[in-house]
Amino acid sequence: MSSPKPLRLCPDFSFFLNPTDYPCHLIMDLENEYETLRKRVEQTTLKSRTVARNRSGVTNVSSPLKSSASNSLGDYDPLPNGSEAHWEVVERILFIYAKLNPGIAYVQGMNEIVGPIYYTFATNPNSDWKEHAEADTFFCFTNLMAEIRDNFIKSLDDSQCGITSKMESVYSTLKEEDEELYLKLQEQNIKPQFFAFRWLTLLLSQEFVLPDVIRIWDSLFADEKRFDFLLMVSCAMLILIRNQLLEGDFTINMRLLQDYPLPNGDVLPILKKAKELQDSK
Repeated sequence: MSSPKPLRLCPDFSFFLNPTDYPCHLIMDLENEYETLRKRVEQTTLKSRTVARNRSGVTNVSSPLKSSASNSLGDYDPLPNGSEAHWEVVERILFIYAKLNPGIAYVQGMNEIVGPIYYTFATNPNSDWKEHAEADTFFCFTNLMAEIRDNFIKSLDDSQCGITSKMESVYSTLKEEDEELYLKLQEQNIKPQFFAFRWLTLLLSQEFVLPDVIRIWDSLFADEKRFDFLLMVSCAMLILIRNQLLEGDFTINMRLLQDYPLPNGDVLPILKKAKELQDSK
């Protein structure tokens, strides 16, 4: 079991380590007897499950893009009393969500879902919106989780609404659009669980840097069939690196899929290709 890890959230992005301009004064006021979550989490653990438990087909669900940067957080010094970092606000959101939803509680990876939502609200140029970033994030995160929570429930993995079915849909779409590439991955025994599990469960939030994630989510959430579009995006990602995949062996291709090489450093070609695939259906 482990506690939420928002401190490791987007470690290549210093925003979450910085103090918020709107800390929870009720908790931060030293005259009150309320104990900060910062202290509580040090003394206990929040019941959780990890998305890495044999479900992804690999031993680690974290992306190389982010794991290397997370090593530098060991020297992080907590902010002084009265101040609250953005990651602590995210931690509180996850803690309250877990308490209100004991059936799913906290699953490792949820921090990667809530992070971009909070960042969008907390950096709004309108201070009236920014002040209520925590409440707005909790509302949006709760509603988003209502749509994707089945991905985080292991007992539903093999059901029609589970993550296994979604991963298989990525390969079935790829077979229709690029059978040569599909057969190559099949020949090398590269299962969708090896990469698509993380892509789909975390909505690609670990595959790209935060600004690119927000751009992808903008298109994703604007689509009425947003999670069908996510399958198209995943298939597009494969097709756009088809030449590299066709030339590579198992080891090289696994590295490509677990540390995706963004074509020309821009996510727009991925979204354009995904739209083409969607319109062809």
